Amino acid sequence: MAEKQEKPKTARRADRLQHELLVAYRTVDGFITDWAVNISKGGLFINTRNPLAVGTIIRLIISLPDTAFPFDLTGRVARVNDVDNPTNQVPGMAIEFMDVDEEKKARIDRFVERLRKELPDELTPSGVGKK
Repeated sequence: MAEKQEKPKTARRADRLQHELLVAYRTVDGFITDWAVNISKGGLFINTRNPLAVGTIIRLIISLPDTAFPFDLTGRVARVNDVDNPTNQVPGMAIEFMDVDEEKKARIDRFVERLRKELPDELTPSGVGKK
């Protein structure tokens, strides 16, 4: 009988908030629109049945509810959950933001912090964001 090997957990740079957010990104077939299911100051997770390969650099177009226009970011696929993964995790890809300029970083930070304050405690990791 084979032993079950557990993957080491990596420390997150920023707490993630569960929140659906429409994003578009370029693939070889053109632009795809999908839902990001969580976001942090450092990245997001896109729910997709067709994730790109780990290490792929992509251009994202994100529309935050508190901004008048969408803006673009560069990201790198950091992790992929395949559709038939054994742990039943949501299929998709984790995107790490890269080279975000100060204005865009501030917009993302404001959005994440506003969400953290508005979400009920049970939806924030470890009760982060309690008032």
